[in-house]
Amino acid sequence: MKNELIIIDDDLPFRSRLSTSMEKKGFNVESFGDFKKSFLRINEKKFDFAIVDMRLEDGSGLELIKHIKEKNPNTRSLLLTGYGNIATAVAAIKTGAIDYLPKPADIDQIYHALISSKDTLPPPPDNPMTADRIRWEHIQRVFIQCNRNVSETARRLRMHRRTLQRILNKHAPKE
Repeated sequence: MKNELIIIDDDLPFRSRLSTSMEKKGFNVESFGDFKKSFLRINEKKFDFAIVDMRLEDGSGLELIKHIKEKNPNTRSLLLTGYGNIATAVAAIKTGAIDYLPKPADIDQIYHALISSKDTLPPPPDNPMTADRIRWEHIQRVFIQCNRNVSETARRLRMHRRTLQRILNKHAPKE
């Protein structure tokens, strides 16, 4: 008997690659790129595992994890996000996810997080992002969320506007 897995991610190339890899690892995979279709499918079928992107174009992955947990409390859900921070991790666990991984996540890292028991932590990534790179990506994300308004971004990050401008003018640090 195959383990039933639902993958919900609006990034089609990533979703296709992940689906193929998980099928090779013995899962029976169904994948969706949007909130509405996946929500309806979750109502129809119980899944053993779920991999959900946090931000979908038409909804929240956190809401989907909550819905999955309501429909089948035994489903092991994993949240993937490009917007990783402590608040996101806490929200993911509170809604029912077993773990949360920042993107880009390696296929093996996703697999191990999905199947690992609650007592063991997955192994650390082979090539984690540097602290400088994580800081730079966070600043870029907040800048975009503030509609590229330097003053508003500086206020939200609690830094001087000129300091932020210097950081934004530099290239991304190496990973």
